[in-house]
Amino acid sequence: MQTYYVYILTNTSNHVLYTGVTNNLEKRLYQHRKGLTPGFASKYRCKKLIYFESTTEISSPIVREKQIKKGSRKKKIQLIESVNPSWVDLSEMAFRS
Repeated sequence: MQTYYVYILTNTSNHVLYTGVTNNLEKRLYQHRKGLTPGFASKYRCKKLIYFESTTEISSPIVREKQIKKGSRKKKIQLIESVNPSWVDLSEMAFRS
């Protein structure tokens, strides 16, 4: 069964937030970290995984991504801090089998 993710990345300097969706979080994060994905995340060097949700329903993360993107920065920060108050990189937790 395929797993889909909605995720939030940040950079280390000024906490720019990037929200994305993927079906392979590990591969996608690798692409972000190596600068292989041109656009907003690459421009602002968003490489630190600070939030993610997973599901097996293909439409859920797309809808959720839109909800998060429409929200204010304050709401995004509240969402992040509800599960990750220290803004630690969640990569290791995300990729455990």
